[in-house]
Amino acid sequence: MDHKYQRVALNDGHFMPVLGFGTVVPEKVPMSEALKATKLAIDAGFRHIDSAYLYQVEEEVGLAIRSKIADGTVKREDMFYTTKLWPTFSRPELVRLSLELSLKKLQLDYVDLFIIHFPMPLQPGDQVVPRDENGKLLFETVDLCDTWEAMEKCKDAGLAKSIGVSNFNRRQLEMILNMPGLKHRPVCNQVECHPYLNQSKLLEFCKARDIVMVAYAALGSNTDKEWVNKNNPVLLEDPVLNSIAQKHRRTPAQVALRYQLQRGLLVLAKSFNEKRMQENFQVFDFQLTPEDMQTLDGLNRNIRYFEDSEFSPHPNYPFSDEE
Repeated sequence: MDHKYQRVALNDGHFMPVLGFGTVVPEKVPMSEALKATKLAIDAGFRHIDSAYLYQVEEEVGLAIRSKIADGTVKREDMFYTTKLWPTFSRPELVRLSLELSLKKLQLDYVDLFIIHFPMPLQPGDQVVPRDENGKLLFETVDLCDTWEAMEKCKDAGLAKSIGVSNFNRRQLEMILNMPGLKHRPVCNQVECHPYLNQSKLLEFCKARDIVMVAYAALGSNTDKEWVNKNNPVLLEDPVLNSIAQKHRRTPAQVALRYQLQRGLLVLAKSFNEKRMQENFQVFDFQLTPEDMQTLDGLNRNIRYFEDSEFSPHPNYPFSDEE
């Protein structure tokens, strides 16, 4: 880790800040809040902004980044911006189009990281989530290796500095790593990861292949979201997590984030609350003990907040595998 800037070297030579700000807008919050929140996040110290075509806030997030460059808070090279290839753009001929659409909304010349959002292609078209007349998802069969080859071309064209994947299991990662003529390895795999789902086997696999694992839902998730499993316990209310937080005079969220950083993950924190945003960034000035880490490891229950079960009939559904 580059401790001065709290960033890590990727396998292609670029650097990625270890703590990122997630830009999914909370339910019942206007999309315009993404502009204000992203500005506040940059002011709080975040230099890694994670977004996606799906979130539909790239115009606001791009404006926030550009305004912070214009007022001298940051330079473009200080910022690390991630966007994602949505499954309706999985066909190789649509991959670059997807990235160009994001760049147009952002009004930026390049993104720092472009990742495949899900390994489960959907039929292309105007609908973000295409369905048939019965409400069933309209799946598509696309060879992920062909999609990856088109991702490589985006990197070669300079539209994305780095390329990676999200929500891939070990088998799907191996398929990319072993594809004939592979030019660029994925620099990262962004997955749900928190003390209730610590992904230790997948983490071990990624580390051995110099692929950075990035944790989303690192603080669990708010169960009022329609796609989140309602029966899951609330991570930040866990008594063990709270006990460790009290010991270090920290918030449970800070401990959950610090846990991932000490395991060697990069981590995304999402809050549109200014105070919590600032707290979430204050995770570099304390250390969890080996005993704390072991205790937190023991919380693993393989609980997944984001099961995306509607995708489960898809042959590429990644969460049926153990890792």
